[in-house]
Amino acid sequence: MKIAIVGSGFVGSATAFQLIMSGVAHEVILVDKDTARAEAEAVDISHAAPCAYDNRIRSGDYKDLGGSDVVIFTAGANQKPGQTRLDLLKINAQIFKEIIPQVMRYAPDAILLVASNPADIMAEITLQLSGLPKSRVICSGTVLDSFRFCTELAKFLGISTESVNAYVLGEHGDNEVLAWSEANIGIMNIYDFAAIIGKNFTNDVIAAIDDNVRNAAYKIIEGKRATFYGIAGALTKICHSIAMDSNAILPISSHHSTIEGARDICLAMPTIVNRSGIVKVLYPKLAEKEHIALQKCAQVIENYTQQIVTEL
Repeated sequence: MKIAIVGSGFVGSATAFQLIMSGVAHEVILVDKDTARAEAEAVDISHAAPCAYDNRIRSGDYKDLGGSDVVIFTAGANQKPGQTRLDLLKINAQIFKEIIPQVMRYAPDAILLVASNPADIMAEITLQLSGLPKSRVICSGTVLDSFRFCTELAKFLGISTESVNAYVLGEHGDNEVLAWSEANIGIMNIYDFAAIIGKNFTNDVIAAIDDNVRNAAYKIIEGKRATFYGIAGALTKICHSIAMDSNAILPISSHHSTIEGARDICLAMPTIVNRSGIVKVLYPKLAEKEHIALQKCAQVIENYTQQIVTEL
């Protein structure tokens, strides 16, 4: 599989490294307006490739995107002190207005995978600008957030993360919804499993896990200025499902005409993903308070989406 990454900063380069070392991509192209940075990252990663697979990575221009199966977007500005979310949206929307036409010119058959923040709204912008069917525009959604949820549950219960099945839904942001009611350990509900091993999900435990999941990025950024390994893993997981045509169920974010009282937004829900992109969105039976939280989340996304889409 050939994968192009537009943006060679922390997230783009970490994702390129993970794709090469995992063998998911046989070829990776890094594209960035900072051509020296893209070239340096590609050369550095290529020196690690012999430790894993005989895969190729190089820097290039948009014309080198031809034949790409997936194009990942990590480019865009980061939110600065004093900037509102809408300010950031306006900046990144303008960047995408320049990027998307170039990508579509040279890689019209690719699946577009958006990770630039705020990711859910940027995915809707990508859909509008590209003119592609909604099945081929994917946002990384809450895959990373769900990884964090599973990690926290596994840590508390003292079991492998491989045995945890738990999802975060909604947006990749402050209004995300942890679906506690649908979380399972093997074939058992997490609460039943916890009771068997003598542990209890008290209000304090639930609040601590929620905080560690919801605010993980803030805590990481405070310590090291940026998050990139986790999202690189999430993007690689999505690309693996596409490459292997595996029909994996992942909480990616995609376009919904109507969902939870909102219209024409990208929102993360469990979704079957394979070589063609999005196959089917699944709608879990959530607890009432989770539905209420998801409705609030959807409304926030709709408000910001409407404001920015009208300016495209």
